[in-house]
Amino acid sequence: MSRRLLIVEDDPGLQSQMRWCFSEDLEVTLSADRESALAALRRTEPDVITLDLGLPPDPGGASEGFLLLEEVLRLAPMTKIIVVTGREDKENAVKAIGMGASDFYQKPLDADILTFVVNRAFRLAELERENRELSRHRNGTNIKGIVAASPQMLSICRTLEKVAPTDVTTLITGETGTGKELLARALHDLSQRSDRPFAAINCAAIPENLLESELFGFEKGSFTGATQSKKGKIESANGGTLFLDEIGDMPMALQAKLLRFLQERMVDRVGAVKPIPVDVRVVCATHRDVQELITQGTFREDLYYRISEITLDVPALRDRDGDALVIAQSLLQSLGKHMDRPNLAFTEDAINAIKSYPWPGNVREMINKVKRATIMADGKRVTAADLELNCDREGPESQLNLRQVRENAERAAIIQALQSCSFNMAQASRLLGITRPTLYNLTDKYRIEASSESSSA
Repeated sequence: MSRRLLIVEDDPGLQSQMRWCFSEDLEVTLSADRESALAALRRTEPDVITLDLGLPPDPGGASEGFLLLEEVLRLAPMTKIIVVTGREDKENAVKAIGMGASDFYQKPLDADILTFVVNRAFRLAELERENRELSRHRNGTNIKGIVAASPQMLSICRTLEKVAPTDVTTLITGETGTGKELLARALHDLSQRSDRPFAAINCAAIPENLLESELFGFEKGSFTGATQSKKGKIESANGGTLFLDEIGDMPMALQAKLLRFLQERMVDRVGAVKPIPVDVRVVCATHRDVQELITQGTFREDLYYRISEITLDVPALRDRDGDALVIAQSLLQSLGKHMDRPNLAFTEDAINAIKSYPWPGNVREMINKVKRATIMADGKRVTAADLELNCDREGPESQLNLRQVRENAERAAIIQALQSCSFNMAQASRLLGITRPTLYNLTDKYRIEASSESSSA
């Protein structure tokens, strides 16, 4: 797809200069006022617009430019707008960024800087378009609520789609916040039991003395306060799916009763004499290492083999190649609509922060971060500061700057040589294989204090 640029500039000389800054593979359209710019916007649907705020009939002010900026953001909110201002118009540039412009450029014209700024905007537009396409097509999965692009998660989804039509008991493992319950619901929704109940119970959230009656139910008079009979979760899921979340925290005494149910598919209510047959599919999940629990003697090995006929090990978000940004984009879109803040987009620093952050709380943490950013963002752009993410870590792009890598290595080698020679310049220069004047020049360049005292300080 050809890249399309709209240049909005009322000065014919500057129009011509800006046009010749760009290569022939770029489709460039020129406009001199608000009306022609809006017509060109509808006709060509540009990816990037450079907008001079001083347009007729107010070439000396910025009112016409701001009106056009508002209309473009309303008609084509995904278009990247680069505001062109004079050197004394920093306030207008800041205001434009707050309204939703993606970047600004100050006159006078510098072809190299202008090309860099425009190409950066094209790159951001292309990245956002790819992410929208991935979200629109569910990234190749038919699983409701699961957004995935990484090979790791796509493999899990393929396995789930094969397992769902069967009735095998499935164990889902993975860290907290990775979406285990969503996968359990997907197993139910893609099965022949989808029109029957889905009953979920958290084995870690219910006290041990109540968990048995919650799972298996009880008969009237079986204990103090049992004024009537009650079905348990297993019976209420009859014909459907029973989801046992955090099964690794189930008490040992109850594990034996659950094993008996899985073997015989009969429920013994508390205080009952006659067992009740139940047809239910069982799906379990835990964030704990079950093999370690077995070694510690807190989980029955025979129960483990019964519940893990198929095991889905869900990777942490940090181990899913590329998923963090795809999920963040999807969350921003859905939360923005829900909070009446549509068409929000991440800035480049936010994208780099999302990619580099380890996400210890997985998707659950990301939901909290993106929800906060949706509320706190000024204008249409969500920054790394809005997400409260630490941007100190260098992303892969900054590591590819060869000049910076070379300078960092050179500086480190000089410091190491000076320290190993007790800051003797003659010895350090011989060790590095350079002349002493060259070493002095390098220490000046990198502002390295050539004395042990200053180094210690």
